[in-house]
Amino acid sequence: MALGILEASPASGGCIHQCYRVTIGSTQFFLKTNDAGYADAFAAEADGLAALAGSGAPVPSPIRHGVEGSTAFLLLEFLDLGGSGDHAALGRSLAALHARPGAQFGWTRDNFIGATPQANAWHDDWAEFFRLRRIEPQLALAHSHGFDLEPPYVEALLAGHDPQPALLHGDLWSGNVGFVDAGPVFFDPAVYYGDREADVAMTELFGGFPTSFYAAYEAALPLRPGYETRKHLYNLYHLLNHLNLFGGGYLAQVRATLRLLREALQ
Repeated sequence: MALGILEASPASGGCIHQCYRVTIGSTQFFLKTNDAGYADAFAAEADGLAALAGSGAPVPSPIRHGVEGSTAFLLLEFLDLGGSGDHAALGRSLAALHARPGAQFGWTRDNFIGATPQANAWHDDWAEFFRLRRIEPQLALAHSHGFDLEPPYVEALLAGHDPQPALLHGDLWSGNVGFVDAGPVFFDPAVYYGDREADVAMTELFGGFPTSFYAAYEAALPLRPGYETRKHLYNLYHLLNHLNLFGGGYLAQVRATLRLLREALQ
C-alpha cells in the first residue's frame, strides 16, 4: 500500500476490519483495511466522522481513504485511548451534539450499520422514516434468512411523539467510545438525523453506560415522557441487525422485544 508506512502493528478495532497502529514519517496514525468491496463503507465512515467533528463532537480526524490494489483503507488520526473514563463528560458531549437541530430526518448519503447497508433518504415524518428506512429493511433481510417475524406498529408506538431531528452517532455502544486525557471521543459512527432518543437507547442495549453518563445527559437535555417504551422500538433495529449479521442467537431477544412492544399498545 503506497502510504509510506514505516512501521505497523496490529491494533484492536472491532470484528469487521483489520486495524493497525502505523507510523508514516514521524507521525502515528490508525489504519483500517479490508478488501476493496469495503471502500464505500470507509468513505461513509470518514463522512460521518467529519460530520460529527463539524458539529463539535470529539472524534479522530479522518486523514485519507481509498483503494490500493485489492485493499480498501481508511487512515485516521491516532488517539491514545488511555484516559480516565469521564462518563459524565461523555453524557454532556452527546447532549451538546443532540442539541443542534436539523431540518429533516435522514442523511445526505446512505451508509452502513456494521456491515449492513443503512438507507437514509430524507423524510419529514420521523415514524415514517423509522419504519421505511430502519425496521422494514431489517425485517425483509431477516425474512430472507429464514426468520418469520411480525412487524411492530411503528406509527402507533410513536403516536404523539414529534421529535426535532438531531444529528446522531447512530451506532452508540460502549465499544464505539473512548477516552483520551482531554476527555471522551466518539468513533465508528453510522450518522443520520433522527430522534436523539435512538442514540441514548442504544447506550442501554449492550451492558449500558455508568449512571453518571445518564445523569449528565438528562441534566443537559432531559428525555421526554414515553422514552422507556420507545427505547425498545429503537433498539429493535439494532437487535434485528445483529440477528441478520450473526444469526439466531439474537432471535429470542428480538421476539421478546416485539412481544413487549405489542403489549405496550394494549
